[in-house]
Amino acid sequence: MRIAALVKRICQQMLRDKRTLALLFVAPLIILTLMYFLFNGNTVDPKLAVVNVDHSLVNVLEEADINVKQYEKADKETIVEDELDGLLKMKNGKLELTLLNRDPTTSKALQMKVNQAVLHAQSKQMGQHAASVNLPQNSIDTKYVYGNSETEFFDVLSPVLVGFFVFFFVFLISGIGLLKERTTGTLERLMSTPIRRGEIVAAYLVGYGIFAVIQTVIVVLFSIHVLDVVMAGAVWNVILINLLLALVALSLGTLLSTFAASEFQMVQFIPIVVIPQIFFAGILPLDGMADWLQAVGKVMPIYYAAGALKGVMYQGLSLSEISGNIFALVIFAVIFIILNIFALKKYRRL
Repeated sequence: MRIAALVKRICQQMLRDKRTLALLFVAPLIILTLMYFLFNGNTVDPKLAVVNVDHSLVNVLEEADINVKQYEKADKETIVEDELDGLLKMKNGKLELTLLNRDPTTSKALQMKVNQAVLHAQSKQMGQHAASVNLPQNSIDTKYVYGNSETEFFDVLSPVLVGFFVFFFVFLISGIGLLKERTTGTLERLMSTPIRRGEIVAAYLVGYGIFAVIQTVIVVLFSIHVLDVVMAGAVWNVILINLLLALVALSLGTLLSTFAASEFQMVQFIPIVVIPQIFFAGILPLDGMADWLQAVGKVMPIYYAAGALKGVMYQGLSLSEISGNIFALVIFAVIFIILNIFALKKYRRL
């Protein structure tokens, strides 16, 4: 009977907590649906520019599901500007393949397809005894816009992970920290004084922000100097991006904490707010996703932070070249800070 009484109490408590029930039954369905669309996206054929390449080889490349674009003249800048995956050209009687290598997995797949296409074209040439076909018999000279032949997927993933861990822990700690201020009555006592809501928000942001800055610097320096994460750009730019991301996470965490009644409810926001951002941080290729999914990704702060971090750490871009992502993070921070001020209005007792 005593066990039954405890079971009844637990069930009644769960039924009264609508948010927990929604997290338990609805959130998994949302995440599974999102993953379904993410992993069932369309396959995007690699885009390859060709210059002075024999027509027979171009036909073989197209048969290998490569989107071939012919240019009269092209270089590394053309690959970046036209968003190509590679460039194949005949230079001094030898084929030269230049890979963008923004995604090492895509680049290695393209390199394998090109090598197979060249071998297939050569075999057709020998079978037809067509001496007039101009295909080199030696290996292809391979170059890279970003990275090198030893670049692994983790070299591209590591900047994303650095930003994500900064975002996650700052979001969680700031949210629970402000929630504790509310549950202990400290926030209500502050709101009963003449202090303004904007001053309270600023104080909490600065207070928690000090520790967020320390955490950010430690994570970045540890990743670069201890884990030897690839660093092609300036470390100060990486710190700046992570500080902006930490500010976004800090303001978002404090905002959502106003809607939670306990630490458990604050943790419930993780599957809804944090986990979806993992999928749009660049871990999965966005090109093959549906248009509406790509639009969803662009309202995620980590989408812009990950793009900026990969641009600096892996591609060696300057701050001006990632200014769009920086500006987006600033907008997110401003919006969340303003919403924080309005969210505190319900605690004013005057």
